[in-house]
Amino acid sequence: MRSDLRAGLKRLSDIERSVSRCASGLASPRDLLGLRDSLEALPAIEDAVRKVALGHIKKLKNDFDRHEDLAEQLRRGVADTAPITARDGGVIKSGFDVELDELRRLATDGKGYIARLEAKERESTGLDKLKVGYNSVFGYYLEVSRAMADRVPEHYIRKQTLANAERYITAELKEHESAVLGAEEKADDLEFDIFCRLRDLVAANGPALLKTARVIAELDVLCTFSEVALARKYVKPEMVEGDVLEVVAGRHPVVDAGVGTYVPNDLDLGDDTRLIVLTGPNMSGKSTYLRQAALVVVMAQIGCFVPAQSCRLGLCDRVFTRIGAKDEIALGQSTFMVEMVESANILNNATARSLVVLDEVGRGTSTFDGLAIAWSMVEYLANTRAKTLFATHYHQINQIAEQTPGVANFRVAVEEKGDQIIWAHKVLPGGTDRSYGLHVAKMAGVPPTVVRRAEEVLNSLEGREQRVEVPVSLQRMQMSLFEAEPHAMVEALKGLDVNQLSPLEALMKLDEWKRSLG
Repeated sequence: MRSDLRAGLKRLSDIERSVSRCASGLASPRDLLGLRDSLEALPAIEDAVRKVALGHIKKLKNDFDRHEDLAEQLRRGVADTAPITARDGGVIKSGFDVELDELRRLATDGKGYIARLEAKERESTGLDKLKVGYNSVFGYYLEVSRAMADRVPEHYIRKQTLANAERYITAELKEHESAVLGAEEKADDLEFDIFCRLRDLVAANGPALLKTARVIAELDVLCTFSEVALARKYVKPEMVEGDVLEVVAGRHPVVDAGVGTYVPNDLDLGDDTRLIVLTGPNMSGKSTYLRQAALVVVMAQIGCFVPAQSCRLGLCDRVFTRIGAKDEIALGQSTFMVEMVESANILNNATARSLVVLDEVGRGTSTFDGLAIAWSMVEYLANTRAKTLFATHYHQINQIAEQTPGVANFRVAVEEKGDQIIWAHKVLPGGTDRSYGLHVAKMAGVPPTVVRRAEEVLNSLEGREQRVEVPVSLQRMQMSLFEAEPHAMVEALKGLDVNQLSPLEALMKLDEWKRSLG
């Protein structure tokens, strides 16, 4: 069925476009020609669908119409070599209209008639030099030399005298002239009129044609789904009531089709894990993994099989993405502003049934501003319970998984061989604290002196980062202090009336607590 259906679909032009142009009076002969060819392909499409007339396919078949009457009119009327514009002639086939055929015969047979008339007049008058001519002043004429003028028949009417000849007309000649000279113009006008009638006929059948076009469009999509699913070994996703997204050995449909050696990866977003913080080197495949998840959801929910070994999916209400870097110069928005506007839309609208895909949020501003924004967004999305994939180079965000239920750290693995790194493109549990940016810069051809200097600067900055991490750890300790089981100090704070303390008493109390904590 699929092979026959594809063969029929290849013969189709854009039916909806042709109907629209006919309805607006803008259709050309080529539009009618394309529609004619499309209608002639409909029986083959219907015959192919009839072989598997089950379920939804059966419903589509019942809504299918061959439009045989219209197809017959266009088949008989539109010429195979129809021109681009209707005023050029040659639009309508011979035999479709009797009057048009007669006008065409008169227009094309003019020279033949003149030759026959000339031979007939020579024979009847005996004037061997008689000839039929034409000029734009008074049309067709019979010309005889002045020496033979006395032998001209009485029914000849003198029209013009020249130095060496006389020109005459006859009633028969003028009658034919009238018919021949107006035939071509009349044929063009009649042909255009017939073309307009056919165009209006298509417009009158517009609603039925559009219904058929929609059926064909859906058949086309379903045929494509099945063709791709078989060719690329896709599987049928299991749609469930629960709010889960489980993919085993998933692949990116476009990259997989292009490289042919795609490394599959699993994904599990369910009750236990709602948000994945994905870290890893540049070029390791983080963005591809994110896009892969979004595409699997979209493909499954539009009725297509998916590129995976297996897939179990609960319906998502929306798929939100914040990927790539772009600005809106015309709107006066920087790259970071565009990122924040898109992020705001996600945070304000995402639900527990949404899939959120975020790639490198916060990179368009200073390091600490970006880290703070990314950190806060992860916490917020974790609270909304939206299924989220968050790729980042801010390795500090891995700490959130230790504090927040439903957040898990994953990384894209790499293999180090000396100074070289090999991307394994495999997503594994656990975070990472390296991005290998200098390796990528070196591979890209950045001058060695620049890379060496970058290493020096990186070592210096990493040393400073270790020094500023102390208060962050202290803050975490303080937070855990108040989140743990009731502590003597906590109880003391609850019973303390700070409004009755003098500054000196407050300092003494603080010193007492500090000594008690060692």
